[in-house]
Parts: sequence; C-alpha cells; structure tokens
Amino acid sequence: MIIKETEYTMKNGRQVLIRSPREEDIQGILDYLYQTACETEFLLRYPEECSQYTPESEKVYLERINASETEAFLTALADGKVVGTAQIRWSTNLKLKHRASVGIALVKDYWNQGIGTVMMQEMIRIAEANPDILQVELDFIEGNARARALYEKMGFRITGVRPNAIRLKDGTLLCRTRGRFFCLVHESTKGRKSPC
Repeated sequence: MIIKETEYTMKNGRQVLIRSPREEDIQGILDYLYQTACETEFLLRYPEECSQYTPESEKVYLERINASETEAFLTALADGKVVGTAQIRWSTNLKLKHRASVGIALVKDYWNQGIGTVMMQEMIRIAEANPDILQVELDFIEGNARARALYEKMGFRITGVRPNAIRLKDGTLLCRTRGRFFCLVHESTKGRKSPC
C-alpha cells in the first residue's frame, strides 16, 4: 500500500518527511536498522543480526509491501536520512481480519520530536479506513517506558503480558506485552468497541 508523502515540523523546528519507502531509500533503511539495533535493547534484533538484510532482499521486501493491500510501511526522513519507520499489517483470514498489528522505531537522536506520534496517527488512520479492522495491536518490551507512554497517549491499553518472552545476551529475561505477548487495543473513534 502506498501512502502519500506528508511533511511535518518537528518540535525542534526542522522538517520531517513521512511517506512510503522508495528504492532510493534502501541503503538508508539498512543503515537505520543497524543504528536502531545499536541504540536500544527494546528491538527484536541485535546489530549483528542486521547482516541478514541486503539491498536485494530489502528491495524485494519493500516492493511486496508497497504492492500489498494488507500492509503499509512508512519511512520518516529528516536531515537527508531515514530516521524512523512504522508498519501496519492485517490478515484476510475471516477470524483474524478484524485485527491489525503495528510496529514502530526511531533513531535515538529523533526521539521526543513528535515523529512517533505522527507515525502512530497515520497507522491508526489506515486501520480506521478499513471497515474490517476493529482493533490495532502492538508489542513492547518490559522497561520501554517511552514506548508505553506513547502508546497509552494514543489510546492503547494493555491486554496481556507474556513473561520471559525476550532473552538478552546476558541471560536477562524480559516480558513482552501484546495479544500474543503484550497486547494493546486501540478503541476506534468509529465507535467499534472491542469486547476485551
């Protein structure tokens, strides 16, 4: 699914462009994946795991998502580089098509600039435009207070916790919150309420 290009002013007064990824963004996305993996323990990959992503595999992946009717992927570009991504996907399976799953991450230098809020608003807008989607779900890892605050600000609520779902290199076990793990449900403004 292609999302139109929109420009926003960050809290620091600089501009950020949010749009579907293009072929010229591939290396920037690969650099972003590695950088974010280096900056936080709250993602599902370590920096060394980013070597599995190649320009060729990323091109195939982005072409598939941009052509998809059940997924959308956004890139945030500022200061000439990719500084964030967000993705939403949903199923066409009759028992699951009422649920969409969202993921988002930003480069640390761009935290607290309003980019996460804008990208989450766009993910929710996409979900609300689909009459089948009744709830939007996402995960976050125990200790990620910044993510939790954003999600709660956006109207999400915790509906479940999966203990010991994440194991760090040092052996530390962390909870993951979501439907399968940590489940957050966004109550749509269309009045469609989850029975949870």
